Amino acid sequence: MRLTDIAIRQLKPPEKGQKTHMDDAMPNFGVRVSQGGTKTFIVMAGQTRQRITIGRFPVITIAEARTEAKRLLAERTLGKHRPKTVTFAEARERFLDHAKAKNRPRTVKDYTRLLKHFPFARTRLADISRHDIARQLDTLTGTPSERDHALVTIKVFFNWTVSEGYLDHSPCQGLRQKRPYRPRERILSPDELRAVWKASEAVKGHFGTITRLLILTGQRRSEIASLQWEWIEGDTITLPSELTKNRRTTVFPFGELTATLLSTIPRLEGSPYLFPASRQRTDATTVFNGWGKPKALLDNQSGVTGWTLHDLRRTYSSTMAYLGIPQILVEKLLNHVSGGTQSPISRVYNVYEYLDEMREAVSTYEGHLKKIMGGGNE
Repeated sequence: MRLTDIAIRQLKPPEKGQKTHMDDAMPNFGVRVSQGGTKTFIVMAGQTRQRITIGRFPVITIAEARTEAKRLLAERTLGKHRPKTVTFAEARERFLDHAKAKNRPRTVKDYTRLLKHFPFARTRLADISRHDIARQLDTLTGTPSERDHALVTIKVFFNWTVSEGYLDHSPCQGLRQKRPYRPRERILSPDELRAVWKASEAVKGHFGTITRLLILTGQRRSEIASLQWEWIEGDTITLPSELTKNRRTTVFPFGELTATLLSTIPRLEGSPYLFPASRQRTDATTVFNGWGKPKALLDNQSGVTGWTLHDLRRTYSSTMAYLGIPQILVEKLLNHVSGGTQSPISRVYNVYEYLDEMREAVSTYEGHLKKIMGGGNE
């Protein structure tokens, strides 16, 4: 039969197994229909009649499939064909190895976690359709943020497979976020901040201390969780470029409340970290990363819900603004590079670090916190 879009749509699935319909207009090219109704373009190549999968209909049109079939047959003739037999699991492992050499450990960890939402395992890459990916994304509709992150990750993955020659095009083409991105605006009120602080004192382990340091410094949770003792000198903390989000080394001062809290943290022999993953020496080379359960416990004990640890950073910035701290100091304390207060030329040539002014700002902020913790609001 001559394969057309209309003809393919009218093909009925067999009662059992699969049935292949070859195209009269192009030898060795056809479409395979499964018992479940899936229709997949294939090409039969070489003397052994090896079957090569091109992709599923209607994700791929008949015209696109014919073009790809011609290319594959031509490459076979020229001896350049590489069978696309790599599975999703195999490609995933190679992708993660590639990411380890290029990306930060946190990014690799996120990729590893998010790719678990796509349990294609032994499925060959060429057999994974946009519908398959969309179906897995639909299981995350109850967690829209997680769905968005998973979509971004699977797009990065398949773009990599295309760049490596495993696929000719990504099956993620056309997939979009279900909702437009809107930045969070949540900040904690003085009463909420006080409740979180006091409840964090009762949370066992590193989580409570990390939470209070986030309130005191406004830094990102990954930066505080990864703190090393050698980065603390006098009343300043230095975060190296390989740790910070914008890959810029930052130095920020801390006040008396922070100094007191740091002095309560015990040192684990053999570990450079303030918050090693475990108090066992065998785990001294990794840092704390158990956020979920203690955060839920903190919400329950504090009575404050609907917030994230990153909201403490926004609360810090907003409180600084309320206290009249100049924005340029707030940006330096938070290691922001917004461009709003300094031109690119100024950022290059202005090497003055504002440390004295930053110390004064931190002192003002901690004084404000003391009033909040005492039960008073300014």
